[in-house]
Amino acid sequence: MTEAVAEKGYANTVVADVVERSGVSRATFYQLFRDKDDCFRAAFEAHAELLAQVLTTGLEALKHTDETPLEKLDRVLGLYLAALANAPALARVFLVEVYAAGPSLIAQRRASLEQFVDIVVATHEGEDGLLGSRPDQRFAAEVIVGAVSSMVTNIVALGEFERLPQLHRDLMDLARKLVQHTR
Repeated sequence: MTEAVAEKGYANTVVADVVERSGVSRATFYQLFRDKDDCFRAAFEAHAELLAQVLTTGLEALKHTDETPLEKLDRVLGLYLAALANAPALARVFLVEVYAAGPSLIAQRRASLEQFVDIVVATHEGEDGLLGSRPDQRFAAEVIVGAVSSMVTNIVALGEFERLPQLHRDLMDLARKLVQHTR
């Protein structure tokens, strides 16, 4: 599904494209999925969960370090952007093409963004910092994730993956300036 949608776009992908790439019969496809939408939903869920696990594992590795919240955010953001850069087809399908898949998939995309917000909040667990004081941290994390999502989606839609490392540097430079400004 991911390969077909990356190549043809969601609207132009049909079950035959998925069957051809997967090497399973049409009958087997329909034993596994109701239709194209169901297959796309399953692929989206699997990849979203994998990305969340990568980020969560990265964050867990930072919990017992002396890294500041800003350094933890830098590492998590780096993991996210590297995952997208290393899998351009997945990034295109699940950041851009998802919007063509309809309201239920857009809701799933929103749920994935909420997981990302949770991870960003966790970079500041028990501490003040870039995200402000503890009561304000969720909203600040939502703003950061919203900005990152918008900027990354635009870069991915244009196929300009080489811009992701610079985006990482620019976002972290801005974060550092915000921290200095609030002190």
